[in-house]
Amino acid sequence: MARLALSKASLHKEARQLTIYQRFLPSLDLKRKQLIAERSKARQALHETQARLTALQHIVGSELPMLADYEVGLEELVTIQRTELAEENLLGTRLPVLRAVQITRRAYSFLIRPHWVDQVQTLMTEALTLRVRIQVQQERLHRLDKAVQKITQRVNLFDKVLIPRTRENIRKIGIFLADGERAAVVRAKLAKSRHLDRG
Repeated sequence: MARLALSKASLHKEARQLTIYQRFLPSLDLKRKQLIAERSKARQALHETQARLTALQHIVGSELPMLADYEVGLEELVTIQRTELAEENLLGTRLPVLRAVQITRRAYSFLIRPHWVDQVQTLMTEALTLRVRIQVQQERLHRLDKAVQKITQRVNLFDKVLIPRTRENIRKIGIFLADGERAAVVRAKLAKSRHLDRG
């Protein structure tokens, strides 16, 4: 770190820096609060989606015990055809958004497979959609966590390092300049009294 120059120019420079830091700190703190609120919403949405998937698994377990019959082929009843993702910019953070999930349901003969396979296919479609949604929501939450961490570090830098350091620099320069002015006044009075003593 460069040595602090104890001059009026340096005092003005430090005062300008302090003004800039104090102007940016509230906006950074507001951004941090907004990101924390958005992270909380994302966490809640993820929790709700996971709860829906768990409820769906309980429905399958209670209403479809016949799934234990391994002789009925249920492979590839549903497959994910494609997922449509987009990105939104939230306060400078790029977040994934799930636009659509396209799932293909494989046709099967009603004479070969039992009647409950249709319900299994519907529940599997919903479960696949929920799993894709969970993956996107987890990525969204991960990015929000990183954004909150980064903005919190910036807020702390301004609040706990830059502003206090600049105030301390202003105080040091002010003390030095005040001491210099007092010394100049004392020297002037001494010179005047000497001048009067001689004259």
